[in-house]
Amino acid sequence: MRIVAGQWRGRKLVAPQGDTTRPTADRTRETLFSMLVSRLGSFEDLAVADLFAGSGALGLEALSRGAASAVFVEQDAAAIRALRQNIAAFQAQSLCDVRATSVLALGPAKAPLDLILLDPPYNTGAGAVALEKLMRLGWIGEATWISLETAHDEEPKVRSLEAVADRKVGKARLTLLRAKPSQG
Repeated sequence: MRIVAGQWRGRKLVAPQGDTTRPTADRTRETLFSMLVSRLGSFEDLAVADLFAGSGALGLEALSRGAASAVFVEQDAAAIRALRQNIAAFQAQSLCDVRATSVLALGPAKAPLDLILLDPPYNTGAGAVALEKLMRLGWIGEATWISLETAHDEEPKVRSLEAVADRKVGKARLTLLRAKPSQG
């Protein structure tokens, strides 16, 4: 696994030992970030969250492309070790907030984030459950972009969000979501 673009382009990432986590393939990550660039224009100064972070590849890719900060949330000990090793290798500690906990244990946000990247275990519905909770806790605002990676045959359904793009890449399905417009 390598960073695809930006200031750390080509730099290797350490993956967690064991089979508890499933890192997002480089090709899938490249497709995801192309989808995001076409909508966001740039990652400059964005506040990002990488949830179910694993090695941190998604959040570190966003930082490499200019994001201002990233919150990484992961509960697996081996993944947290790999994540911290990757952050240290890039000397990105000042840009990163690592939370060794479950995504469902997160509390209220200080402010909505610009971009939330989720790569939960496939075929569990964990992404949809997490997103519903994050909506209630203020992590997601009207301007927030959300990427949810699921198995290619999994239909992500989140009541308070609408899908704006959907692409299948290998075994993965990438869905970009936004908050539904306020009824007013």
